[in-house]
Amino acid sequence: MSETRTPHATGGCQCGAVRYALYVAPQNSHVCHCRMCQRATGGLFAALAGAPKAGFAWIKGEPGVFASSTLATRAFCRDCGTPLSFSYNQPEARFYVTIGSLDDPNAAPIGIQYGTEAKIGWVTFCEGLPSEETGSDPKAQALFAGMTSNQG
Repeated sequence: MSETRTPHATGGCQCGAVRYALYVAPQNSHVCHCRMCQRATGGLFAALAGAPKAGFAWIKGEPGVFASSTLATRAFCRDCGTPLSFSYNQPEARFYVTIGSLDDPNAAPIGIQYGTEAKIGWVTFCEGLPSEETGSDPKAQALFAGMTSNQG
């Protein structure tokens, strides 16, 4: 007998070629203002919601994947270009989807801002949320110490 999982959230790209499912409620929803996230999304920040890697699946199509650094990959639709995900290469790390690509973005309210050292000065929203600079804790410093960016 095969197990059938029921998604807690679904999403996909703007043209519908790539779809995904989260089999847990979105976790650690946040925005990241770091320059890598700005460049990856073409926006002022990335808005991301996570799930354990086992709680995520591509359910339609196959996204393109870009190794934006030696630590992480980012998936996108090859047809329409929609940024879809971010994931560190460590097996225990969460898999993050872009909140805007969720069918119901309201299901993933952000709770923290990361990468605030690169926050654009005139961006003012969610000012009451906790914030953290990239690499501000020792565990993050160790993770980022050997990173090489693959962005141009």
